[in-house]
Amino acid sequence: MGFGASSAYGGPCEMPTAERLSDDGLRYSRFHVTSLCSPTRQALLTGRNHHSVGMGVTSEMSTPEPGYHGYRPASAGTVGQILGGNGYSTAAFGKWHQTPPVEVSTAGPFHRWPIGEGFDFFYGFMGAEMNHWYPQLYQGRHPIEPAKLPEEGYHLTEDLVDRAIDWVTNQQAITPDRPFFTYLALGATHAPFHVAPEWREKYAGRFDAGWDAQREATLARQKELGIVPEDAELAPWAEGVPHWDELDETERRVAARFMETYAGFAEHADVQVGRFVDALEELGVLDDTLIFYLLGDNGASGEGGPRGTMREHLVGHGIQDDTADMAARLDSLGDPTTYPIYPVGWALAMNTPYPWTKQIASHLGGTRDGMVVRWGNGIEARGEIRHQWHHVIDVLPTILEATGLPEPVSVDGTPQQPIEGTSLRYTFDDAGAADRRTTQYFEMIGNRGVYHEGWLAGTRHGVPWEMVDSSRPFEDDVWELYDLDTDWTQARDLAEQHPERLRALRARFEVEAARYKVLPLDDRVTERENPEVAGRLDLHVGRTSMSFGPRVGRLTEEAAPNVKNRSHVVTADLEVVTGTDGVVVAQGGRFGGWSLYLVGGVPTYAYNFVGRDLTVVRASGPLEPGRHDLVVRFDYDGGPPGSGASVALEVDGETIGSGRIPVTTAYYFAFDETFNVGVDRGSPVVDDYRPVHNEFQGLIHRVRFDLGPVGEPPSEELRARAHYTHQ
Repeated sequence: MGFGASSAYGGPCEMPTAERLSDDGLRYSRFHVTSLCSPTRQALLTGRNHHSVGMGVTSEMSTPEPGYHGYRPASAGTVGQILGGNGYSTAAFGKWHQTPPVEVSTAGPFHRWPIGEGFDFFYGFMGAEMNHWYPQLYQGRHPIEPAKLPEEGYHLTEDLVDRAIDWVTNQQAITPDRPFFTYLALGATHAPFHVAPEWREKYAGRFDAGWDAQREATLARQKELGIVPEDAELAPWAEGVPHWDELDETERRVAARFMETYAGFAEHADVQVGRFVDALEELGVLDDTLIFYLLGDNGASGEGGPRGTMREHLVGHGIQDDTADMAARLDSLGDPTTYPIYPVGWALAMNTPYPWTKQIASHLGGTRDGMVVRWGNGIEARGEIRHQWHHVIDVLPTILEATGLPEPVSVDGTPQQPIEGTSLRYTFDDAGAADRRTTQYFEMIGNRGVYHEGWLAGTRHGVPWEMVDSSRPFEDDVWELYDLDTDWTQARDLAEQHPERLRALRARFEVEAARYKVLPLDDRVTERENPEVAGRLDLHVGRTSMSFGPRVGRLTEEAAPNVKNRSHVVTADLEVVTGTDGVVVAQGGRFGGWSLYLVGGVPTYAYNFVGRDLTVVRASGPLEPGRHDLVVRFDYDGGPPGSGASVALEVDGETIGSGRIPVTTAYYFAFDETFNVGVDRGSPVVDDYRPVHNEFQGLIHRVRFDLGPVGEPPSEELRARAHYTHQ
């Protein structure tokens, strides 16, 4: 969510809860985050800079380097551990996205799950994003399925808030004298933009004037609110992004509907937060509760590219969606058949008045977000704005000061590294207090900057929607310089006028980078999402064959067999009766994945490339009743990631079908879907079977995977690997 999205910060998305909390508390106008989700969350919960705790990028992009390995050190205790160790009841709900991906399985280990990091209770999802209609959730460390389907009224945000209300209600009923800490982290408004049509339709026509006009309107409103100075200017438009008048009629119609959907998604989420606030009020604890409402863990996302997309994974693999195709499907935008994210033009408008977007740590569009603080019995001011300069690492020390707890010397017996944040408690009752945070570095995917005593130097290294093969020499980067005391919005680059100051700030960045483990820089994006490319721990390293029983499931991409960019053989030992249906084994879902299943007893293999291209290999008739070996031979062409493949389907040694996949998935099937034996959880890979309720009706004994080398065609050894025991 961008700084200029919410109505509380002058934006077009109606967010009554943010306004209510603002009217009863404080709005911060210069609050900063890291420009990406996992790093911001780890910084929030530990009070340390993201590289200091190994979370220089998202957990799926981690590498072996100290600032990027994705393993929070025990020397950086979380706010949950600190408060829990001092008598608080603690609970976390929603998005986590901080556990190393190889540890996200029922095998654990679990000490870096929420229940191992200081939270008594957890209900939510572990990864970067989640399908809001068909989420894959955990309670504690156990997989759990939603009680309803979307056609029965299910939505993830509503579910998360229901659970949070239930928890705090029970906590207050059972242990009312014990203080509580609740961490509620919604999946909204991260992609996919999933919301019921009535929320989208409320905004019909509101964005027809386009993103350029919206920027002007938002800036005017921000000045009225006092969020920015009267002399604030709009930051320059991002290069490579079309202005609204450069779009044709169809492009405008599609783009406007994307923004209507986003706005409805944002309002829906905020209204659910309002239900939680109402519950606190009904319990009589609202005014005793210190609330931090962070309106974003990074700026608005430009990852939808110039056109936006109905299928986010397309852009993640370097492919633009087709505008005509999207125009034909506009009425479905936001429903379970879509996985949308809006065009970058709207991201720039939602970051008004600042430049650039999520990922871009050098510019305020990526790093400056709204934050509302309410504490009825702890803050006298009502409806005021605070302009002091602060960062997300400052939240934890603020909580410690407000609760009267000291910075811990040790947590669970481990000596602690210093908390790097600065409490902003001093701002609660003194609007004119001098800034206590005067220096802060920023770095994300090679984009980097440093703030010091009112000045900001930074260099944009990449383009957020160019996520594949986008590396370039760091020495080619051009540094910019801004005086933020006189130029609130980064509208005027002063690098040429003040070369000495720029050199001094660049030198300061190098010092900060060395101090906080930022180096060596790494600008790879999608490529790092494949563990073999990134060089991080592979759960199955060295294993060329593995076997799974009928109840193995909910394996994330890095816990599942890695079948991407390699030849492989899948052998399912199963028993059927006449007309057996159901999924034998599947990975991914509607927007990328593969599935081996039976329909009316007919063996079928489907390969879904990023929700765009579907290849189905089907036998001509059903299996005979009895025990069989059902085999998929996936013969990769060899060559660069994403090359084509040939597929053959066999039963007991006899080929019963074959097909050709021209392009395969190079980097990831899905962030929100999993690998399962005997069922396809979440959204379905293919519409041949129902979502969720597609369990295999026969008996599965084992499913075996034999893997060839990455990037090579099938060897004769692999061709010979299939264990036909039931011919």
